[in-house]
Amino acid sequence: MSTETRATAAVIDYVTHTTLERFPGEAVSLAKQCIIDGLGVILAGSAARGTGIVREYVRAGKEVGEATVLGADPFSCRAASAALVNGTAGHALDFDDTQLSSSPDRIFGLLTHPTIPPLAATLAVGERLGVSGRQFLEAYLVGFEVECKMAEAIHPTHYQNGFHSSGTFGIFGATVSAAKLLGLNADALGNALAMAASMSSGIRLNFGTMTKPLHVGRAAQNGVAAAELAARGHTGGRDALESPWGFFRVFTLGAGFDADRIVGALGNPPSIVSPGVSLKPYPCGSLGHPTMDAMLTLVVTHDIRPEQVKAIRVRAGSNILNPLRYPVATSELEAKFCLPFMMSSLVLRRKAGIHEFTDEFVRSAPAQAMMKKVAMVRDAAIEARGFEKMRSIVEVDLNDGRTLAQEADERYRGGPEKPFTREELHGKFTDCASLVLRPETIEETLHRLESLEQARNIRELVRVLTSGVLAGQPITL
Repeated sequence: MSTETRATAAVIDYVTHTTLERFPGEAVSLAKQCIIDGLGVILAGSAARGTGIVREYVRAGKEVGEATVLGADPFSCRAASAALVNGTAGHALDFDDTQLSSSPDRIFGLLTHPTIPPLAATLAVGERLGVSGRQFLEAYLVGFEVECKMAEAIHPTHYQNGFHSSGTFGIFGATVSAAKLLGLNADALGNALAMAASMSSGIRLNFGTMTKPLHVGRAAQNGVAAAELAARGHTGGRDALESPWGFFRVFTLGAGFDADRIVGALGNPPSIVSPGVSLKPYPCGSLGHPTMDAMLTLVVTHDIRPEQVKAIRVRAGSNILNPLRYPVATSELEAKFCLPFMMSSLVLRRKAGIHEFTDEFVRSAPAQAMMKKVAMVRDAAIEARGFEKMRSIVEVDLNDGRTLAQEADERYRGGPEKPFTREELHGKFTDCASLVLRPETIEETLHRLESLEQARNIRELVRVLTSGVLAGQPITL
């Protein structure tokens, strides 16, 4: 039997036989960091307008309470619906983590934001079942691993043709995590994967709109639904991943996938360990982050003031310039995919956080004027070096005739080569959670997350998150 005909079987075997004990200690430690980061961005994203629309849509259904929708005004609903809202919130600010590439042809955009779909699914189903912290970590890690290995295996045409991988692969991470908690056997898991293949969706047209985070929310929701339906006996086709009419061929128009990145590769090593995951220092498209750090370095080192700037050029390859496609942003959603705004925010405020990515600041006269000074230049030399790294050079022309230049550091902040310190991770969580939670609740939540494997029942964590919300009118970003 060829390797390619065994991809689905390999996933099923890995999921049904993998326990938390099979993961190295480093993977468990990194998982807790990603969960801290992911829960923080879910809390912050609960204040986003798009999330609010989805919240009210679900709330109007008055569903039976199984799992909690987090935020300043928490409520209970069906597990799949809670995964939808929390998953949407987790990607609403584009502040969630990013899967890394292990080869030059697997460009950053092709790969996923891996944490939120399995985390939202695990949180929803885990609360419904009252699972322990160890079960929670196990389900999250197994879902994370399957999602990442599948995303890296598919032919890059999947992304190049316009699919949004965090939606199309996130559903598999969510399905696997939910299936793990539900204890699905091999046959039921095969059915769940087949349903996930049919429900997989997300197109890049919607970058810069409320629908991009909805892709991730729907991935979490549909993953839970696929696992729950399979647990009830709902069936799907066999060999859902590699069949001639299966996921990998259909979603690449026949180009297929590299089966060796799945068969024999699952857990060897876990993707969360190698090539690793990147936590975001800025709430926007990760492809711009090294460039943003380069711009910030120039501004701080040379004490650049806005009135000194004549022009800015960002030299980069198409892997950065194509996805970050807005030349001038007119909303905070567009700003997340607008290099000129990213540069402008750092020149004007020397930061680009959740309080900068607002419609008010994006539409302000200073921001609009500064964006028009920024040019994006496709650099052939950078393009020729490949797409596995986010390479760029920032050049700033000053009114006094000087030109300052800074190359982006490939060892970008939040990545494995330059990881967040514990203080930086806690600082990001606190900044995000402070939109929703009281300071003492933030501190208790961090303590519980850092000792997650000791939790007897995940409902204890949910209780803390829902009992410690800020009083008064919820903040809206």
